Amino acid sequence: MKAIFKLLIFFLILTSCNKEAKTKAQTETPEVPEIPFVWENANIYFLLTDRFNNADTANDNVLNRTKEAGVLRGFEGGDIKGVTQKIEDGYFTDLGINAIWMTPIVEQIHDATDEGTGVTYGYHGYWAKDWTKIDPNFGTAEDLHELVKVAHDNGIRILLDAVINHTGPVTEIDPVWPDEWVRTEPQCKYDNYENTIVCTLVKNLPDIRTDSNDAVELPPQLVEKWKAEGRYEQEVKELDAFFERTGHPRAPRFYIMKWLTDYITDFGIDGYRVDTVKHTEEYVWQEFKVECDYAFEQFKTNNPDKVLDDNGFYLVGEVYNYGISGGQFFDYGDVKVNYFEPSAFRSLINFEFKWNAKQMAKKDVFHKYDSILQNQLKDFGTLNYITSHDDGQPYDKSRVKSLEGGTMLLLSPGASQVYYGDESDRSLTIEGTIGDATLRSFMNWEQMKTVDSVKNTLTHYQKLGQFRSHHPAVGAGKHQLISEQPFVFSRTYSKNDFNDQVVIALDLDSAEMALDVSSIFENDSEVKDAYSGKTYKVSEGKVKVKPENGIVLLEKM
Repeated sequence: MKAIFKLLIFFLILTSCNKEAKTKAQTETPEVPEIPFVWENANIYFLLTDRFNNADTANDNVLNRTKEAGVLRGFEGGDIKGVTQKIEDGYFTDLGINAIWMTPIVEQIHDATDEGTGVTYGYHGYWAKDWTKIDPNFGTAEDLHELVKVAHDNGIRILLDAVINHTGPVTEIDPVWPDEWVRTEPQCKYDNYENTIVCTLVKNLPDIRTDSNDAVELPPQLVEKWKAEGRYEQEVKELDAFFERTGHPRAPRFYIMKWLTDYITDFGIDGYRVDTVKHTEEYVWQEFKVECDYAFEQFKTNNPDKVLDDNGFYLVGEVYNYGISGGQFFDYGDVKVNYFEPSAFRSLINFEFKWNAKQMAKKDVFHKYDSILQNQLKDFGTLNYITSHDDGQPYDKSRVKSLEGGTMLLLSPGASQVYYGDESDRSLTIEGTIGDATLRSFMNWEQMKTVDSVKNTLTHYQKLGQFRSHHPAVGAGKHQLISEQPFVFSRTYSKNDFNDQVVIALDLDSAEMALDVSSIFENDSEVKDAYSGKTYKVSEGKVKVKPENGIVLLEKM
């Protein structure tokens, strides 16, 4: 019995020692810090909801939208489920995408227009009829809930597109909103501040009276519609609660802000790309930011299990023709306006980037952008792009410089916006189209499987995109030139306990060469070229590499 008792005591002591040793080992083993998501380094994928992927053919023909449309001016079948499907397939993860911006999904006018471009439906999403409902051609509320859930499960944020300054065009079955809601003239001349704001963007695009603080009743067509759908009382109840909480007058802009922020509290979207910013008084965006921030905090409070991180709600503005050279200001000619916080926006789309990428050497672009982002735009950001849905002069319309364009876009300081098809050489010149329609063809999924050049472009974007997503230093870090010949530079980023350093070399030939990495990597440390997948050891401050496609992306292993 004594022997058994001694054995038991020995076993307990041994177990305790093992636990102590294990705890000590766990304590002493350094934890690999989680890579923080930084909006200033975001790799945002911009897609036309209707033109990306059709996962539900049952919603292709709804609302009697059956007129024969001009080339690429009708609904083509893309839907919310189609985006979800591609997230689940890993398409965006493989591209290193960490945010998806979708064109507006609110219910569009039911009829079509013909303004000299052929019969056109609101396939693009910018012709709102009812901000409170998802257009059935795009899907349902359940589809959006699933999209946000699947995206968040994969570490991807969802941005929707916010339109406040205009309704959809007027048609035989889509009546104009009341005069106290909209103006229908004059048409904007764009030659000064007032002639850009207090006017209609184009003919037959009624302009919301965002300057008015007068209380207005709901448009009769919305009242009739909501009653027919059996939700009038609920919508009115929510509006009453909104205006009571905020104290805002029942002016047109505040109705729309309520309807747009519902997508935050109800679905948990992560941000808005805001359309036609400069065509609305700047104080409107200050007011919108307040409501967006409140809605996002409400969502986080009510859904703690769905919170991705401590980032705030993201607002990026489209101030048409804004360029990063303007710093925080956009110049109307007679007035300069600052649209960045505290005005509203954390970032603006950079219309200048494609020209810089065409006309300047990489080293000069990188130096310029780093200088502006570290000074005039410190604590803010810029969103660079080379192709977009309404930019008729993209960086590479003929798709002959796809690899070069991808390199410039994904390795420049600032956030990057990949327009759907940049990564797959989707054609931007479609026969028979008029205007912007040529930029909006359906995604070329089949070519990705069969055309070698398309496969090469896709692989290039995947390698660069994943490198960017793994390293906040690429877009949000400090740029430092190491050598001009060969072209080698570093990017470094530090925040709280997270530190990130990379060395990048571009425009190299295929011969083996030694790169100076002494300012970033210690001797005897092991590094990996994320582009080729090869690993190297630092010796005497240098790494001997054999480049692939003229690119080396060095990260510490």
